[in-house]
This record gives sequence, structure tokens and C-alpha cells, in this order.
Amino acid sequence: MLGSSKSKRIDTKTTDTLIGASTICEGKIMSEASLRIEGQLHGDIECAGDITIGENAVVQSNIQARDVIIAGKVKGNIHTKGKLLVTSSGVLVGNIDVRSFIVQEGGIFQGSSAMQIAAVSDKSGGGKVIDAQAHKQQKNEQQAASGGN
Repeated sequence: MLGSSKSKRIDTKTTDTLIGASTICEGKIMSEASLRIEGQLHGDIECAGDITIGENAVVQSNIQARDVIIAGKVKGNIHTKGKLLVTSSGVLVGNIDVRSFIVQEGGIFQGSSAMQIAAVSDKSGGGKVIDAQAHKQQKNEQQAASGGN
């Protein structure tokens, strides 16, 4: 329905766009739904959904997405709100800023990484990070002050 004035809600969990194995694409891609690349791509990607890079894909791109799976070759920086998975056939050369990072045996990652800390409210510790030895000492002091119980 071209030209329809009603806006359709896009499901970011489904693959909306496929760049096929025999396709060479140059330029910036912006997508609300998920994207799968099996061919070659040279250009940045901004995606609200997930991105999957197939085994034979060659991508030169800075990527922003919810989750990214790399089974092919990627050269560029990656920023995800969720996880980045480099499979056993995947190669990633670039810096990453992700919440979760997995490299399967055989996968290659060359670059630097930064991991985002999820905003979690911890009622018992107030969100403070304490090393294990200091925590144990603090607990022992509390027990001694309360009479050992």
C-alpha cells in the first residue's frame, strides 16, 4: 500500500531487510526492523532491531544495533544495547561498546572493548561495588558488633 496515510507498526524482532549473497551495497543503512547481510556492505548501519552478518558476508561498517551476530567478516566499530556474538567462523576487527560479549571458539576479535554496566538497583548494597575481601571483613565486623549472631 504505497502512499497509505496509516502508519504500520514495525516489529523489530523480525528480519525486514536481507542483503543477498550476490549483492554489493554502498552507503548508510537506517532500519527500524532487523537486518541480515549475506553479501558485501560498505557503509554505516543504524538499526533498532538485530543485525546478523552471514558466514560469507564482508562488511566494512560502524554498526549500532540492539543485538549483533557475526559469522562473516566485519571491519568497523560496534555499539549494541544488548549482546554481540562472534561465532566460530566470525572475524571482527574494530572496537566494541556492548552490554554482553561472546566469542565462540575459533572466532576472532581484534580491537578494544568497553562493556556497559546495566542500571540495577541493589537494595542491600546501594549499588556500591566492593571487593570480596573488604565485603567479608565488613560482614565479620557487623557480626562482632551484634554479639556474633
